[in-house]
Amino acid sequence: MAREATEHSDGTVESLARGAFAIVFSVSFVTAVGNTGLQSVLPAIGREIGVRDWMVAAIYSLSALLWAAGAPHWAVRADIKGRKPLMVLGLIGFAVSMLLCTAVIFVGAKHLFPPILIFVLFLLARALFGWLGSASPAASQAYLTERTHREKRTDAIAGLAGAFGLGTIIGPAIAPLFILPILGLAGPTFAFALMALGVMAWVIFKLPETWPRPGAGPVHAAQHKDERSPMWKDPRVRPFLIYGFLVSTCQTAQYQTLGFLIIDKLGVSPMAAQPFTAVAMMGGAVAGLFAQWGLIRVFKLGPRLLLRWGVILACVANIMTALMPSYWIVVVAFGLSSLGYGFARPGFTAGASLAVPEKDQARAAGAVAAVNGLNVIAAPLFVFVYQHFHPGPYVMNVVILGAMAVYVLKEPLLRHAGVAPTTERQTAKSVERNDASSGF
Repeated sequence: MAREATEHSDGTVESLARGAFAIVFSVSFVTAVGNTGLQSVLPAIGREIGVRDWMVAAIYSLSALLWAAGAPHWAVRADIKGRKPLMVLGLIGFAVSMLLCTAVIFVGAKHLFPPILIFVLFLLARALFGWLGSASPAASQAYLTERTHREKRTDAIAGLAGAFGLGTIIGPAIAPLFILPILGLAGPTFAFALMALGVMAWVIFKLPETWPRPGAGPVHAAQHKDERSPMWKDPRVRPFLIYGFLVSTCQTAQYQTLGFLIIDKLGVSPMAAQPFTAVAMMGGAVAGLFAQWGLIRVFKLGPRLLLRWGVILACVANIMTALMPSYWIVVVAFGLSSLGYGFARPGFTAGASLAVPEKDQARAAGAVAAVNGLNVIAAPLFVFVYQHFHPGPYVMNVVILGAMAVYVLKEPLLRHAGVAPTTERQTAKSVERNDASSGF
């Protein structure tokens, strides 16, 4: 990532150097590695310790609810304390949560406690990450966007989103390597905790930040109460949040059911199916990374096209999974859907960022982080449906993604994503102007 400079409304200029981007990238990367790595082995863990499939998915639900509540809260704190301290706080939450998960998995695999107690303990361990871990994404995105030119914003956000894609490749690939003789299935979470602590030290000692920004007065939570209201109430970003929540819900449904689908299709034990699940997840991650680091930059794709093609590709992939669920069709379809989500996520994230001025970047990032976590709450429903009718979750996804394809074409702010008004009045004027000049 080249050094980018941006001028703030207060006249100050900051820049994003390669080293700083690498650190911010690593914050998202290590979180993605840990979360997707755990997700890849969780079906095996659940069936090994005797926890029901829907309960495995529900482990993420309380965490997701706290994430959705925490992300906007930490976004406001990032405007007061700065971006760097909030990144550190998020990494602390992630590391401690993973260490607690290590202990829970270890005693669960030894069958030292009843499965229902293990489920509750696992739920609480993940809940800590949901609350504290949500501090990092909003702070990381705000740090990036306020140091990047508007015309480079989509590329920068796609680059940061690539951290998730790369982490999704690495996490499932290395998770089985940490299933060691002593710790067993608890080994991966212990390794992920150590990685997070290493990145935290890198942030503390190497990430540059001047806060408050030169020329900017102190920000107080009580100041400008109208600007401190929840971002989902803001008509400038609400369409992007609706789109992002529903599309992310579909992506989560595929991730949460993938391991169970592969176990059932292959007809083998959970441990024997683990390498096949890892192959499918890594294939999907490569496709998503190809979208974010390749296609978006080569073809200079903006939010408008990303929003449209993202849901179209994902919808086709879910049709394939529902109608032709052999193992290799599942792998190909998962890759195609990941390509679609690789378009959609930077699309609605960049669209929301470009829809608000610099002073609202942290709050917009917090709102995006909230919807990215909140969608996990619906995961147990999709797994429950899968248990009773295997194509069910993918049929549900087709309906949701099809509706989003129509929504993108009908909602003016999505149809003209990338226009960047700074007030509600400018939003209305900008949309009216674009509608008058566009036949689509």
